[in-house]
Amino acid sequence: MSTLARSVTRVNLAPTVSQFSTGVPKAPVFVNFAAKAPHDAHGHHGPSAIRSDVAPSWATEVKLRNGFNGLVSKTHVTAPPTVPGSFRHIHTSRAVQEAPEVPDYSSYKTSSGSNNRALSYFLVGSMGVVSASLAKSTVTGFLSSMAASADVLALAKVEVEMANIPEGKNVIIKWRGKPVFIRHRTPEEIEEANSVDVKALRDPQTDEARTKQPEWLVMLGVCTHLGCVPIGESGDYGGWFCPCHGSHYDISGRIRAGPAPTNLEIPEYTIDEGAGKIVVG
Repeated sequence: MSTLARSVTRVNLAPTVSQFSTGVPKAPVFVNFAAKAPHDAHGHHGPSAIRSDVAPSWATEVKLRNGFNGLVSKTHVTAPPTVPGSFRHIHTSRAVQEAPEVPDYSSYKTSSGSNNRALSYFLVGSMGVVSASLAKSTVTGFLSSMAASADVLALAKVEVEMANIPEGKNVIIKWRGKPVFIRHRTPEEIEEANSVDVKALRDPQTDEARTKQPEWLVMLGVCTHLGCVPIGESGDYGGWFCPCHGSHYDISGRIRAGPAPTNLEIPEYTIDEGAGKIVVG
């Protein structure tokens, strides 16, 4: 019959095998011990005999296996951490904050509400007046930018002194880039213009329809054929002649011969007898 051999093994346990991320050690340590247990009821093995079939109080588990020397025990021991742990209490509830002290604005309040209303009406009215003034200035500036410039307005009207034009003479002035004929006609020239048979003319028009005063004849000096400038006091009818294509105009500026289709054009003009001026335009 085989006997159980008594053996005592002393080991130094390592602190741990591994640690958690927080530094707390972990891992059970498996160490083989010869388990010792109290003697059985029959008195075998004495008071401190080796009992491999009974787990001691400090052991987690004991397993038996056959070895070279007979039945051998395998004892599992869970080693406690070598570093003492500590508990940290964390409060997850929100800390109660005291409400900030609200300033007292009662001294800034007015005693009468009607004063505030009148001030509000005054400010609103003032802003309306200022806004209207700005809008008016903006619109006026925009419209004035679209108006004609000073040099254009200067050419819009031309004034001619009637005293500077003797009777029976022509004057040529420039108005809006075009020549204007002004003739101070004699009584004989007026009678000749009125004696023409209007029905026989290419562009029928009486002398009265072409003048505001019989002695003053104002016309644009542009031939109605191709825009040439006729020559005064020449031609077959004693009026104007266009040498470019041979158009003849009488003393009233009406076409009498040549390729021109219509009479010389009459511009807008006024006669200011008080000032003694003819204003063209």
